[in-house]
Amino acid sequence: MECYAKFAARGGNSPFDCIMFDLDDTLYPFSAGISTACKRNIEDFLVERCGFPQSEASHLRVELFKTHGSTLAGLRALGYDIGADEYHSFVHGRLPYERIKPDPQLRSLLLSITQRKIIFTNSDLVHANKALKRLGIEDCFDEIICFETLNPNLSMATRPEEIPIVLKPSKEAIRIAISVGAVNPHRTLFLDDSLRNVVAGKALGLRTTLVGTTIKSSETDYTLDNIDNLAKVIPEIWVIGGSSSKAKEQKMKRTRSEIDMLVNPTTVVA
Repeated sequence: MECYAKFAARGGNSPFDCIMFDLDDTLYPFSAGISTACKRNIEDFLVERCGFPQSEASHLRVELFKTHGSTLAGLRALGYDIGADEYHSFVHGRLPYERIKPDPQLRSLLLSITQRKIIFTNSDLVHANKALKRLGIEDCFDEIICFETLNPNLSMATRPEEIPIVLKPSKEAIRIAISVGAVNPHRTLFLDDSLRNVVAGKALGLRTTLVGTTIKSSETDYTLDNIDNLAKVIPEIWVIGGSSSKAKEQKMKRTRSEIDMLVNPTTVVA
């Protein structure tokens, strides 16, 4: 906290013009159980819609993810004529969204960041909007880059394997995000809970943060146990930001007590 206050007082430029956030298991914790429920729904999809034996569903889901980046991508690559909307409505439509709780602390943290903020998720837009709304942060971002952004022409395919699905951690997905977001990768901080995604982002010039661990790695610039500690781990975000004239005009208005609230918020028990 002390070093953060001194750093902010120096009035330098932040190294970041944009903060790019993954969504699932990054802006809300793995303990919410959404990822576990999603995996179970995918396995149910493999059994109910594709006819695979229940005994093979878990192994198949893992292998398709490893090989193709997602179960949907793998199934389509194998020739299964499955539409993205059909898949997402089944896999995400059954999720227990009530387990994602409003997070006023996260909302305050995000609103305190004056740089552009972008969601970059492999999930479809419907899921992204539901999760963000549950968290109470749906109005905190400038843009959402999601499945539809990465795969705008998928519905035009005449055969399921004709147009491969693009998702993180492919470098093509990272390139699309950089292009669509119109960001300078060297001045963009990318946060994700997947090491594969972080490594791909770093390879294309993004500054990276692996969320969900404190173990240092040469493959990422920062590690962060959870998003609530962002201000403590990367305080340079809050220095007067950016190289643009607009960013340079933004003044650091936070007092020491306001920064303290970001780093060590008071817990209120209802």
